[in-house]
Amino acid sequence: MDQIEHKYVEVNGLKLHVAETGTGPSVVLFLHGFPEIWYTWRHQMLAAAAATGYRAIAPDYRGYGLSDSPPEPEKASFRDFINDILAILDAFEIPKAFLVAKDFGARPAYFFAHLYPERVSGVVTLGVPYVPPGPMTCDKYLPEGFYMLRWREPGRAEADFGRLDAKTVVRNVYILFSKNEIPIAAENQEIMDLVEPSTPLPPWFTEEDLGAYGALYAKSGFGTALSFDEEFNLPDRKVEAPALLIMGEKDYVFKFPGMEEFIRSGEVKNFVPNLEITYLTEGTHFVHEQFPDQVNQLLIDFLSKHN
Repeated sequence: MDQIEHKYVEVNGLKLHVAETGTGPSVVLFLHGFPEIWYTWRHQMLAAAAATGYRAIAPDYRGYGLSDSPPEPEKASFRDFINDILAILDAFEIPKAFLVAKDFGARPAYFFAHLYPERVSGVVTLGVPYVPPGPMTCDKYLPEGFYMLRWREPGRAEADFGRLDAKTVVRNVYILFSKNEIPIAAENQEIMDLVEPSTPLPPWFTEEDLGAYGALYAKSGFGTALSFDEEFNLPDRKVEAPALLIMGEKDYVFKFPGMEEFIRSGEVKNFVPNLEITYLTEGTHFVHEQFPDQVNQLLIDFLSKHN
């Protein structure tokens, strides 16, 4: 991956790490999920840069990977991430970009498209559709051991993760979240204990990949990564930008109450009217790493169509 350059930009009082490749006039800004960093987009960045005319940029969020952590990581919010996206585009003098996001990165991507539609050429999300602003409600229908409920308890996730080194945490999360069931712990069990130490990595995620994550997360830890505000109110609930949702048929997100119906029925298009939806039969929540060639082609086709 020598083609990918690394630099730092001063953004809202923090030094954020940014990976970049390609020199074209059209820009693709990649936004990762948890517990990911820029590295999760390695395949897509190189594919975008290889397609004539695209410049690929992937930051580590504040408090992730090689980026600085905020002074009070427990107060980090989606508003911070949105402000950072705007500041990164301004720092690179980019007037407009495609946003490609995975997992909870979909939330700031779509909120940014709400707030700054003139700065967005299109939105692509993987594993998570557009969800209207407001408090999440799915946890009302899931047991106490639901991973989001557990990790929202003050200090619970930090204690759970703190027993392990960064590499083991990432390993466990990749194993857990590449399954097609929602991670739910028993009453006296922690989420990290759902993975047996002998469980192998998914075949598409190598020990080299794991080592890269572990080394990059050793600096930041997971404090900010677990401390984002879920509530965000916007006056307009519709995104008009061209959009693409890529879902793996075996993504555990389909098991969230009401989520499969919301996506497959087309209800999501009430909020994103220019949305295309593509399903990959064997895809999991990490479909872009599992099937990079297929996702790369879908991405390039979308970029070419709307550039």
